[in-house]
Amino acid sequence: MQKNLKKLIAVIIIIFALLGVRFFVYWNAYRIPIIAPTASLQDIGLVHEVIGQSVQMRNIDAYTYGNGPTHLLFVGGIHGGYEWNSVLLAYMFMDYLELNPDAIPANVTITIIPSANPDGIFAVVGKQGRFMVAEVSTSTKVLESGRFNARDVDINRNFDCKWQAKSIWRSKTVSAGSEAFSEPEARAIRDYVSKNKISAAIFWHSQSNAVYASQCEDGILPKTLDIMNVYSKAAGYPAVKTFDAYATTGAVDDWLASIGIPAITVELKTHDTIEWDKNLAGIKALFGYFAEK
Repeated sequence: MQKNLKKLIAVIIIIFALLGVRFFVYWNAYRIPIIAPTASLQDIGLVHEVIGQSVQMRNIDAYTYGNGPTHLLFVGGIHGGYEWNSVLLAYMFMDYLELNPDAIPANVTITIIPSANPDGIFAVVGKQGRFMVAEVSTSTKVLESGRFNARDVDINRNFDCKWQAKSIWRSKTVSAGSEAFSEPEARAIRDYVSKNKISAAIFWHSQSNAVYASQCEDGILPKTLDIMNVYSKAAGYPAVKTFDAYATTGAVDDWLASIGIPAITVELKTHDTIEWDKNLAGIKALFGYFAEK
C-alpha cells in the first residue's frame, strides 16, 4: 500500500514537472509574460464602460485609468483575429496598470479599448474576452477572415477620411462599408471620441514593424510627429511618416487627424508576439512626454 502511494506521488510530481516545462516553453515562445493583478479596482480608479456593440452584438469595452486632463487612448484589435497579438498587448498593458497604478502621471488619463473588432477575434479564437495563444486558429484562411467584421467589412477603412466604398489591403480589394461609419464598431470609436476630449491616440497593429504618423487632407499634425518619434525612439521601431506600401482610405487614425487629434499606428514586427518590453518602453516614453513638467 505504501509502495503504491509512493508511485502515485512520483507520477503526480512528473506530471506537474512536465506541465511546468510546457508552460515555460509556451511563455518563452510567445514572450507573453503572465501577470496576476493584485491592486483593487478602487485603488487604480478603473472605470469600465461598454462603448458599443459589434454586428453580432458583442460588447466593445473601454477601460479607463486615472483622472488627469490629458486623455490618451490606446486601441488594439481593430483588425480582429488577424492581428490577435495587438489584443493581447492591450490586455497586458491593462494588467501592468493594475499592478503599477503609480506609473500613470497625475495629469494623465488612460483609456484602453483592447478589442475593437470582437467579432473578428471570435472568428479566430472562438470566444469573447481574454484568450490564450493556444486558442488561436493556425489556419491562414481563418486568420485572414478574422481581419474583418461579421459583414466582411474592414473596420479600418470605414472612417470619414478619404472614405471609398472599396479599399485596398495588400493586393486585395476589400469592402469599406456602405458609407463612412456604416459599421457599429467604427461608430463606437467615433462616439467615444466625440464624448471625450482625447489628447492623443495610439493604435496597435501587426506586422509592419514601424510607428506610423497619421494624416488626412491637411497633412500631419506637429504633435503627431512628436509622439511618433518619442514612441519610436524608446521602443526601437522605425519611425515612418507615411504608409506607402499601398493606398489606404478611411483609416481611423487618419480620421482622428482630420478632427485635430494626434494619432499614431504602432505596427508590431510579427503576428504572434506582443513585444512587451519594446512597447512598454514606448508607453513610458509617452508618459514622460505628456507628464506635467
